Amino acid sequence: MAELKKLSESRDLTRIERIGAHSHIRGLGLDSSLEARAVSEGMVGQQSARKAAGLILQLIREGKIAGRAILLAGQPGTGKTAIAMGLAKSLGQETPFATVSGSELFSLEMSKTEALTQAFRRAIGVRIKEEAEIIEGEVVEITIDRPAATAGGSASGSSGQSSSAFKTGKLTLKTTDMETVYDLGNKMIEALTKEKVQSGDVIALDKVSGKVTKLGRSIGRSRDYDAVGPNTKFVRCPEGELQKRKEVVHCVTLHEIDVINSRTQGFLALFTGDTGEIRSEVREQIDTKVAEWREEGKAEIVPGVLFIDEVHMLDIECFSFLNRALENDMAPILVIATNRGITTIRGTNYRSPHGIPPDFLDRLLIISTQPYTEEEIRKILDIRCEEEDVEMSKDAKVLLTKIGAETSLRYAINLITAAALACQKRRGKIVEMEDISRAYQLFLDVKRSTQYLMEYQSQYMFNEVPREVDEDETMQS
Repeated sequence: MAELKKLSESRDLTRIERIGAHSHIRGLGLDSSLEARAVSEGMVGQQSARKAAGLILQLIREGKIAGRAILLAGQPGTGKTAIAMGLAKSLGQETPFATVSGSELFSLEMSKTEALTQAFRRAIGVRIKEEAEIIEGEVVEITIDRPAATAGGSASGSSGQSSSAFKTGKLTLKTTDMETVYDLGNKMIEALTKEKVQSGDVIALDKVSGKVTKLGRSIGRSRDYDAVGPNTKFVRCPEGELQKRKEVVHCVTLHEIDVINSRTQGFLALFTGDTGEIRSEVREQIDTKVAEWREEGKAEIVPGVLFIDEVHMLDIECFSFLNRALENDMAPILVIATNRGITTIRGTNYRSPHGIPPDFLDRLLIISTQPYTEEEIRKILDIRCEEEDVEMSKDAKVLLTKIGAETSLRYAINLITAAALACQKRRGKIVEMEDISRAYQLFLDVKRSTQYLMEYQSQYMFNEVPREVDEDETMQS
């Protein structure tokens, strides 16, 4: 039974990798001179839009100009969100990228302006620098002594506790120039055991916090025939003195600082997501403190990107707030996307291009996306087949491209997995034309669905034909 229990404990948990609509996007697909490649990093076509996004990328990387706003406008399925995703991937890990949907703001248990403020502050990073005393070197030897349990019946019950409580040990560290032996306390022994430190590892010890960081294996030990894993990193033995003063950089967003300072359990609120409304006094104090740090050279602001999708869903109050928020010194680069033409501004009776008020439109740099050509649809379908791990014959791809050109790219992409399942059912290895046509017959596109509705409209619930008003009735009213 004990063996079975051990086996079940050591069994690995498999991670479920889900394929998203834009999981194939790796970047904007630009070369060093910011020219868009035809097919690169999962991006196809939209070369002028990608080139424009590349210039914005350069603007963000320099981090000098904040509070700019960019509008991605185009028909549905022309790759607006893909460009925003590519922008996020190209920025790297350090530049904050926050994404919000226009409709999301109305379902949160807080005011619209508070939700927008939180989104803005999530997109502004603070790089905090601090100096730390660090001991860095290669582990020559590590010995841990566990004292024998105290004799006598009275102490037998606590012998296990006492042996773990009074561990002592020695750690020999070396650099290319020197070697020193350190006495270890109980806490340091626990930290080294937790990190599984052994001789030949290059480690860094923080003197203040006692944190142990494993930097890798020493290159001098690379010839040892140890059972090292494929991810083992080999590093050189550190040079100079063992004890050094190093500048440590922490990257946090303004929103994280707000949450931690707004309540007693602030740090936990970051994980639960239950942040609630944050008082303006707290934010003002944080802004003052960050400004002080900037003057002292302890911190620097990293303006990131806030991406608002379906921006036509915002109402006139939100647009008024955005107008003001963009003028703030601490504003990120705002990227918004919409697929609407001339439509009503939510919260008013006025019509405007993209459903955005003219005064806010005037602040925007507009990037428009064009419909994909048949050749580009084919290339996108190739990438999606690879991403979804579906093998498809050339004829099937030609048919799917034709369907994509006549209906929509999204519908054609949706058919890939459906056709793969149809192929699996007939126990085939490669998706053929018959599988595509089977999926096409089973699932309707918008045009065929609309046609079907028109034919059988009378048989649906609440089918009311608008009654024509007589001239007499209009005269009486």
